Amino acid sequence: MDPGEAAILESSLSIFYRLFVPLRPLPAALPGRMNVIDHVRDMAAAGLHSNVRLLSSLLLTMSNNNPELFSPSQKYQLLVYHADSLFHDKEYRNAVSKYTMALQQKKALSKTSKVRPSTGNSASAPQSQCLPSEIEVKYKMAECYTMLKQDKDAIAILDGIPSRQRTPKINMMLANLYKKAGQERPSVTSYKEVLRQCPLALDAILGLLSLSVKGAEVASMTMNVIQSVPNLDWLSVWIKAYAFVHTGDNSRAINTICSLEKKSLLRDNVDLLGSLADLYFRAGDNKNSVLKFEQAQMLDPYLIKGMDVYGYLLAREGRLEDVENLGCRLFNISDQHAEPWVVSGCHSFYSKRYSRALYLGAKAIQLNSNSVQALLLKGAALRNMGRVQEAIIHFREAIRLAPCRLDCYEGLIECYLASNSIREAMVMANNVYKTLGANAQTLTLLATVCLEDPVTQEKAKTLLDKALNQRPDYIKAVVKKAELLSREQKYEDGIALLRNALANQSDCVLHRILGDFLVAVNEYQEAMDQYSIALSLDPNDQKSLEGMQKMEKEESPTDATQEEDVDDMEGSGEEGDLEGSDSEAAQWADQEQWFGMQ
Repeated sequence: MDPGEAAILESSLSIFYRLFVPLRPLPAALPGRMNVIDHVRDMAAAGLHSNVRLLSSLLLTMSNNNPELFSPSQKYQLLVYHADSLFHDKEYRNAVSKYTMALQQKKALSKTSKVRPSTGNSASAPQSQCLPSEIEVKYKMAECYTMLKQDKDAIAILDGIPSRQRTPKINMMLANLYKKAGQERPSVTSYKEVLRQCPLALDAILGLLSLSVKGAEVASMTMNVIQSVPNLDWLSVWIKAYAFVHTGDNSRAINTICSLEKKSLLRDNVDLLGSLADLYFRAGDNKNSVLKFEQAQMLDPYLIKGMDVYGYLLAREGRLEDVENLGCRLFNISDQHAEPWVVSGCHSFYSKRYSRALYLGAKAIQLNSNSVQALLLKGAALRNMGRVQEAIIHFREAIRLAPCRLDCYEGLIECYLASNSIREAMVMANNVYKTLGANAQTLTLLATVCLEDPVTQEKAKTLLDKALNQRPDYIKAVVKKAELLSREQKYEDGIALLRNALANQSDCVLHRILGDFLVAVNEYQEAMDQYSIALSLDPNDQKSLEGMQKMEKEESPTDATQEEDVDDMEGSGEEGDLEGSDSEAAQWADQEQWFGMQ
């Protein structure tokens, strides 16, 4: 044997000795010598999860074939490290199984240590000190259960941890799980425990405010840290702002956040801008909402939070190309968030591809069951597909998650009206009016229901007048008042109302309704101009297109007849397009059944 081969053999024997000789059921390893468990632990700490998974799997098999090969504490460590590697690979059920085995092993180890007297072996002390924490194992199990949508099991495993041993992250997870399950009292207790340990846990503060805990009480829990830490004078104002948010006082919330955002140290903060955009949206000020979302996007091109609402607003304005681009950009950032799926769903919905919108909304809910915008998208798609009862379930869940968002109630009331349940719609609209207060939005919503019943027409008129007195530019109130004036054939009054509303804003629906009113008073040329403006704002607005085509046919009946003849000859091509659309809808419906998303 040449010297090179001898050196290789000696090195191999040395490595084998270091790894496996200490595994023999002999006395503890000599000081300074690592055994195989130490190597597994070091690899886990280094983030070499795939390596840990392979080696720990082999070692566990060796242990099963020879139970005396590893001590109980070593077996426990192997199970935990193997489960951690499975968790990293997102194999949550398998990880739960291994964590459970590890806890059983730890339980047996505890019993053994109680029965077995101390031998005075100094090497056993460091080994017991470096054992993975049983509390951490239970937390990882709870994480697995939440990923598997088994919240009850997650709560059960965390509830089994004594209160004094719960770390802030355990209390935070418990608080969120309790809140999701509707258990408000234990949720508040857990959030308060988080703040007691970490007084600057802002998400815990938001959790308490969302559960109707008074802003002053929450602020008192942070007072010591505000007074002792410099540059935190803004925190009390921040808490005040979000207290207004969670009580539905949008105007005061906007003013308070604006005062924060104007301060030099907090200027151009993306989170504050996103909150402002969301508040403007809730207040019905879509124009300012879009502006704030765009400003936030410019500051953070990788922003995902709130982009579902932004995409919805763009789709409502008919900017479908921008919506499509936004969806593609968000998918490039992450397809594991609900927002990209909701944005793409909004594009499909406003393109009248409701089956595809339903699929995309369901996918978003799978990724985030608390996504209000995803629930609204799926509910709207179900409603437009005639599946009203299923839509009602989704709108009710959206209301549970966001009781201060008016659009959730609007969706539910539209479902009631679609199913001729006027009484239920009236009860809901009155409850919203009492709960959220008499503002332009709630007045308009109540008036919308009143317009459905001939007996309450006068009440609707009074409510709309009140809404327009508060906000003359509120588009929904203008549209409903115009609808009422059209019924009464007061076209001149309607024209004046619409011109006044369009003086400081441009909206597709308002231009189209103005065109309809102008046709009624024989102002054809200006009506044509209004339809053109409406189509320039939203090229997909079918009603504006129909109004324009109707006028063209009335102006030149001969040309219209010729066009009809051409349409008859070429109609097969158009029908083919429509059939393709139907087949696509059927395809998406099949996919929904396949994925169990209906």
